[in-house]
Amino acid sequence: MGIPYSYSYRNLSTRKLTTVLTASGMALVVFVFAATLMLVEGLRKTLVDTGSYDNVIVIRKAAQSEVQSGVERLQASIIESQPEIAIGEDGQPLLAKELVVLINLPKRGSNKPSNVVIRGVIPHSLLLRPQVRLTEGRMPRPGSEEVIAGKSIAKRFQGGGMGETVRFGMRDWTVVGVFDAGNTAFNSEIWGDVDQLMQAFRRPVYSSVILKLRDSTEFEEFKTRVESDPRLTLEAKRETTFYADQSEAMARFLRILGITLTVVFSLGAVIGAMITMYAAVANRVTEIGTLRALGFQKRSILTAFILESLFLGLLGGCVGLFFASFMQLITISTMNWQTFAELAFSFALTFDIAWKSLAFSLIMGLIGGVLPAVRASRMNIVEALRTS
Repeated sequence: MGIPYSYSYRNLSTRKLTTVLTASGMALVVFVFAATLMLVEGLRKTLVDTGSYDNVIVIRKAAQSEVQSGVERLQASIIESQPEIAIGEDGQPLLAKELVVLINLPKRGSNKPSNVVIRGVIPHSLLLRPQVRLTEGRMPRPGSEEVIAGKSIAKRFQGGGMGETVRFGMRDWTVVGVFDAGNTAFNSEIWGDVDQLMQAFRRPVYSSVILKLRDSTEFEEFKTRVESDPRLTLEAKRETTFYADQSEAMARFLRILGITLTVVFSLGAVIGAMITMYAAVANRVTEIGTLRALGFQKRSILTAFILESLFLGLLGGCVGLFFASFMQLITISTMNWQTFAELAFSFALTFDIAWKSLAFSLIMGLIGGVLPAVRASRMNIVEALRTS
């Protein structure tokens, strides 16, 4: 004969203070656990969504980022002649030779400097990135000292807003447009005419070549030809793979930090749950003896107390996950360790993170409730009844 599930639930509701305190401790742990996973997912999503599966980025071999890369003009022309490249409506290959450099700009309010990505682009750069759209102003005129800024730059950095002037490369550049690139890293960049930027920074080579394949299945053939060409010292990657690699170092650091904090906090939460359940057993010795006298088996007593602890863990998990979900409203910035530039991104909650957080809370409840439940199930009936 088994004890009804409602028995475990009622016992928690009668001990409101201890239930709330213990569940709060577990909620804090789940909050930290979920927030860490959301932070990593937000970083990964921002960088991976920056790339397109049909796009290919060509950079110098062994370069970890576009900032470290260099593609000579002759090499860029050879890439441009490859047959796998899609052709645009203007009859030209859908390809952009781009420059990427880092500059230092002061933030609004604090004047604290931070690295910002400057990208030299051509009109085809926008065609290759349909997620980028102008929200204010217009595109820079070719050959002019005009730039457009991502919405994160316009909001956070001095001189990055619409109509403002920002100085770099020994020149003053006028911001003639602000663009929104969705949930991508482009929001943390400033774009201008590639030829003007190469002159300003005295860079004789491009940083990368971005192109769209006419058929995504031809990537391996394109990659093999480019990387085996003795005239080229370049490598080709799918844009999604390239940006996923960019997130790896930072994501690994955040994951290790989050796991360390979670382990420390979870030990306290498990001990709290264990103390709560031991106190419940001590206060219900007579009740346990009565249940055993009524014919309930040791296994039923064990199950009832474990369920009680699981309910406690689930309650803490739901509360922690609920509050963690509000972290999606927050946008933070950090340095991308691959490019050493500031990157703005948001927390991201997924179904995978939600179920892992709830499973983690149940595990904490189980660990915290096993020993007290075993003690309750092993009580001698006669001794338990004598305590009354």
